[in-house]
Amino acid sequence: MNHIGTQYIETERLILSDAPAMFANWASDDEVTKFLTWPTHADVSVTEGILGQWVPQYEKDDYYNWAIVLKEHGSQPIGNINVAHWSEDREAPEIGYCMGRRWWHQGIMSEALGAVLDFLFDQVGVERIVALHDTNNPHSGGVMRKCGMTFEGTLRQADRNNQGICDACVYSLLAEERRKRPSE
Repeated sequence: MNHIGTQYIETERLILSDAPAMFANWASDDEVTKFLTWPTHADVSVTEGILGQWVPQYEKDDYYNWAIVLKEHGSQPIGNINVAHWSEDREAPEIGYCMGRRWWHQGIMSEALGAVLDFLFDQVGVERIVALHDTNNPHSGGVMRKCGMTFEGTLRQADRNNQGICDACVYSLLAEERRKRPSE
């Protein structure tokens, strides 16, 4: 692997960068954080504290965390996508993501995830990427499938989120599978 840290990523509609407007667009919304592992932010000071923790991490080569910014909205972020966990010995990052409700079901998260998958495979050189979702959040699995990830199975009562202990659907994609995909 070749850790290079969070880099600027741009797709046709999106810019993936770090920006501090997450409170208004997603972190304060109970519906958005329902299946996440961190609680809904009660006020903007909580968001400021989180961002204050993130900023120094950007100096590390093995830290990957982006805000999702729709180009048509200027610099205001609408969601977040990151490497939530690393398995260094297997070169297998676990991806996590969330986005403001207003932008759900528009293909935005699939576009962001696809760009991050390409970045991690092509630039960082990982061999496997994993993502999980609560079985009660099937739309997240839809994003994973749309990006070519394969459903591996359900881990019973293996995860915890804001709903409590939950079953987790596991998806993965291998570097060799990503290279074999048809041109998009």
